[in-house]
Amino acid sequence: MRDQSLDVAVTGMHARLPGPEDAEKWWAAVCAGEVLTSKLDLQELREAGVPRRVLESASYVPVRGRIPDSERFDAELFGISPREAELMDPQHRLMLEASWAALEDAGRSPVADTLRTGVFASSSTSKYMARILGNPEEVSSDAMEALTVGTGRDFMASRVAYKLGLQGPAVSVLTACSSSLVAVHLAVQALNNGDCDQAVVVAASVGFPQGGYTYVRGGIMAADGRCRPFDAQAGGTVGGSGVVAVVLRRLEDIAADAPAYGVIIGSAVNNDGSGKAGFSAPSAAGQAAAIRAALQAGDVPADSLGYIETHGTGTYIGDPIEWTSTSNALRAAGAGDARIAVGAVKANIGHLDAAAGLASLFKALQVVGRGEVPPVANFGALNPHLVDIDSPLYVPTETQQWRGPEPRRAGISSFGIGGTNAHVVIEAPPDPAPPLPSAADRAPVVLLSAVRPDALERVAAGLAEHLQRHDVAVVDVAHTLSVGRAPLRERLAVAGSTRGEIAEALRGDGRQAVRGRVPLTGARPLVFVLPGQGSQRPGMALPFLERLPGFDTAMCECLDVMEPALAQTVRRALLDRDFPVSRLQQTDLAQPALFTVEYAAVRALAGVGLRPVALAGHSLGEVTAACLAGVMDLRTAVEFVALRARSMHDCPPGAMLAVACSEDGARALLREAGTTGAVGLGIAAVNGPENCVISGPVDAVDALAQLIQDRVASRRLLTAHAFHSAAMEPAAAALRGCLPSGAAGVSSLPFVTNVDGSVVPQGTKVPLTRFADSVRAPVRFGDGLAALLAVFPDALAVEVGPGQALSAMAVATGMDAVALSPGKDPRPGHEFAMALAALWTQGQPLDPAVLAPAGRRLHLPGTVFGGARHIAPETKWPAAEAAAVPEPGALAARAPESAPATEAGSGAAPVPAEEVAAAWRDLLGHTHLAKDAGFVDSGGDSLLLIRLARRLEQTFDLEIPLRELMLAQAFGDQVRLVERLVTSSSPEVSDE
Repeated sequence: MRDQSLDVAVTGMHARLPGPEDAEKWWAAVCAGEVLTSKLDLQELREAGVPRRVLESASYVPVRGRIPDSERFDAELFGISPREAELMDPQHRLMLEASWAALEDAGRSPVADTLRTGVFASSSTSKYMARILGNPEEVSSDAMEALTVGTGRDFMASRVAYKLGLQGPAVSVLTACSSSLVAVHLAVQALNNGDCDQAVVVAASVGFPQGGYTYVRGGIMAADGRCRPFDAQAGGTVGGSGVVAVVLRRLEDIAADAPAYGVIIGSAVNNDGSGKAGFSAPSAAGQAAAIRAALQAGDVPADSLGYIETHGTGTYIGDPIEWTSTSNALRAAGAGDARIAVGAVKANIGHLDAAAGLASLFKALQVVGRGEVPPVANFGALNPHLVDIDSPLYVPTETQQWRGPEPRRAGISSFGIGGTNAHVVIEAPPDPAPPLPSAADRAPVVLLSAVRPDALERVAAGLAEHLQRHDVAVVDVAHTLSVGRAPLRERLAVAGSTRGEIAEALRGDGRQAVRGRVPLTGARPLVFVLPGQGSQRPGMALPFLERLPGFDTAMCECLDVMEPALAQTVRRALLDRDFPVSRLQQTDLAQPALFTVEYAAVRALAGVGLRPVALAGHSLGEVTAACLAGVMDLRTAVEFVALRARSMHDCPPGAMLAVACSEDGARALLREAGTTGAVGLGIAAVNGPENCVISGPVDAVDALAQLIQDRVASRRLLTAHAFHSAAMEPAAAALRGCLPSGAAGVSSLPFVTNVDGSVVPQGTKVPLTRFADSVRAPVRFGDGLAALLAVFPDALAVEVGPGQALSAMAVATGMDAVALSPGKDPRPGHEFAMALAALWTQGQPLDPAVLAPAGRRLHLPGTVFGGARHIAPETKWPAAEAAAVPEPGALAARAPESAPATEAGSGAAPVPAEEVAAAWRDLLGHTHLAKDAGFVDSGGDSLLLIRLARRLEQTFDLEIPLRELMLAQAFGDQVRLVERLVTSSSPEVSDE
C-alpha cells in the first residue's frame, strides 16, 4: 500500500489563458484541438509602441497567445491607489487577482483565512519596466522607488502575502521556463516540512505590449506562428501570455472540508550541470533523472501513468531530446509500449515562459479529474527522428476517454533554459464526501459581495448560471460562500430551499433577496428595541432557537431561576406553535415569556457579533433592558417580572386603544370624551409623533372608539387590562413593597427609561423603584427614541422580539429599523434569517455562519475582476513617423539586412577568418584565438551560436546551416565552413 502521508491536494485553481475565459469552454476548445493563439493587428501593435522597423520586417510574426484586458486591474479591491497601480507590472497585478481567485475557488477567504499560507511566485522579466525606463525624460525621481518595487521580481511574492495577509513563507522562484513547476515542488516541500498549512503557487507571463516576435532562423520561435510539438513539421514555439494560480494543502488535512482537483504524489527538481552541449542546451540525462526521481518520490511505477503533459515546445531539436529522455525514464521504470498519452498545451496557447509549468499542471489536472485526454493541437505526423525510438509514449490525435490504469495518474514536465528540470506526478482527486443532511425548513442564506455594484451583479449572474448547470446542495453553496469569501462593500443576500429558488433570487426575480452597502465610515451603531406585552405569540422562540447559536443556553438560564411550574409553562408557550393563544395573552404568562425571549436573544446576538450601543424597551421591555444593562442581575429581574406579571394580572380589567395622533391630540380626545361622561381614561403611551395609546375601563374605551371612528384612526389592542393607568396602582405598590429599601444598580450600557423618555447614561446608579413606578406611569417610548437619536444620530434600530411594532415607531421617529421576527412565517427562522442577512448587507459584524449551516466547501464562481485600465503615462513614447505596415511576406523572400563593411568606406569584400574572429571577440570577449579553440569551451552556448550564425549570414549574405555550424565547434573549423559557403555561393564564371 502506497504511503499517502506526504500527498498534497490541489484545492483551488484560477487560470487566465489564451482562449475562452469560461473554463468549460476553454476545455472544450482544447479537446477540439483548437489553436488559441491569435494573429495580432499590426496597426494596433504599432500604436501600442512596437517599433515600426520591427513591424515592417518581413521576419516579424504577429502571433501570440494573448489574454484580453491585461491592463485592467481591480486596484480598489486590494487598497491600491491608481498611481501605484500604474507603476506595478501588469504581471504582478494579475498575480494578485489570480491568488485571490484561487483561494476563493478553494473555499478559503482571501483575507481572513486562519490557515498559515505561503506564497511561491514566478514571473517573466518585466517588459513593462523596460518600457518605462526606455523613456527616461518622463520618469520622475519620486516614481523610481515605487517602480522598482512594483516591477521587481524580488517583491512579487511578498506583495501577494502583504495584500492578502498571508503569513507563511513568501518566495520568488526564478528558473526560466521551469520556474512555476519548480515553485510547485518547493511549495510541496514547505507543506510537508511544516513551514505552512496552505500554499499559493502563482505565476504570470505577460509581455507589454502583448506582441508577436521576430523570427530568427535556427531560433526557438516558429517561422509560421504555429507550435507543432513532436510533429514532422515542428519548427519552433510561439509566445503566450497568461496567469495561473493553484492552492495546495496536505491531503491528510483537508478530509471532507475542502474539494480537490487532484493530488500531487511526487515531485523532483534537478539541474543538468555541465553534461550538455551548452548552457542553453537541454540534456536528456538531466530530464530523465528528474522524471525518475519524481516517480520514486511518489512511490509509483511508470506503468501506473496514463498521461504525460510534456514541456513540448515544438522545436525540431528539443522535442527529440525530451521524447528520448521521457521514454528512457519511463521504460526503465516499467512502462510498456505506447501506453502513455502525451499532451502539449503550448500547441494550443503558446509558451508561457515562467508560467508554462503551472499552465501544464492546470491542463493535466483537468485530464485526471475529467478522465478525458485531448489531442495535441497542430499534430499531423510524428517527427521522423522519433519514429524509431522504442517509447511508451504516443500522441493522441483526437479526444479520447482515459485508457490508462486506475487511479488516473499523470506526469508533468517543465524544463528551463540553463538546465533546471522539474517533474511532478499527480493523481485523480479522491471521491468527495457526501453532502451533510440539512433540515428542509432551514433554507440557507447565500451571501455575495463585491467592490462595485456592477461587479456584484456579475457575480450574482455567474453564480445563478452555475447553479443552473451543476447539481450541488444549496447548503454547501451557502456554507462555501459564508466561510470562503472576503466580505466586500457591495452586498447581496438571497434565500431559497432549492438551486432554482436561489438562482431566481440571484437574478432579481425572487422575493427572498436583500441588498445593501457597507457605509464608508463603517457599520452603524445598533440600538436594540425590546417590545412589551401584546407582541407575544405561541412558538415565538422558535426562529431564534433554530438559527441563533447560544439562544437555548441563555433561555435555559432564565427558566432555571423561575418557579418550576411557571418555567414549564413558559417553555411550552415559547416552543409550541399550537400552544393556546388565549392562555398566552394572559399577563401572568405573557410577560415572563417575552422577557425570556428578549433576554436570551440579546445574549445570543452578542455571541455572533451583534452588540448594541444602547437599549430601549417598551413597558416590560424596559425591565429586560435594565437587566441586560446590568442594573438588575438575572435572578432579580426574573423574580421582578414574575411578580409584575401576577400583580398586573390581578388588577381590574380594562382596555387599551391605539390612536394615530399626537400627545396633544390625544389629550384633546380625552377632554372631549370627558364631556360625554366617560371616566377613568388616560394616556398610557406616547410612542411617536403621531402614535399614542389611551387606556381605561372597557366601556369608556369602547365609547371613545365609537366617538372618534370617523375622524382619527384607531385600533383596539389585544389586552384585558388598562396598563399604565390608575388601574395599575395596586401592582405598582406590590412591586415597591418587594424591593429592598434603597435597592439600585449601576448601568453598564445606556438605556431608555420610560417614565420620562430620557437616556440613562452608562455608569448611572439607577433606583429599582423606577421600574415599579413605570407600571403606573405612561410609557414615553417616542421621547426615548428621539433622545437616543440625538445621542446616536446614525443609529440603526433592531427590534429583538416578536413583531414589528417598535420598528414602525423607530421609523416614525427618524431612525432606520430592522425587525428580526416580523411575522408568522410558517418556516421557523426564515424571516429571522433574512433580517439578520439585512444587517450583514449593511456591514454589521455578524458571523456569516449563522446564516449558513455547516456543509462542504465547493468550487464556485468567485470575484469578477474588471477594474479600470492602469497604464503608466511613461509607457507612451512619442509616436514614430507614420508609415504603412505591410503584411509579413514569405520569410524565404525577405530582404537581407545590410552587411557591415570590414573597414569603413573600404568597400572590400569581407574576409571569413577576420569576420569569424570579430564575431567571437564581440560575443565571447576573446581577442586572441587559436585555430583549435572550441566555441563552448570558450564560454559559448546554443543561443550565442544562433547569434553568431545570424551575424555571419548578414555579413556574407548567405544562409549558414545551423547543424553544420554546431558540428564545427572549433574556431578554425568555423572559418573553413564559412569559406566553403562563400565560395559555393559565388556565381560561376562563364566560358563566354
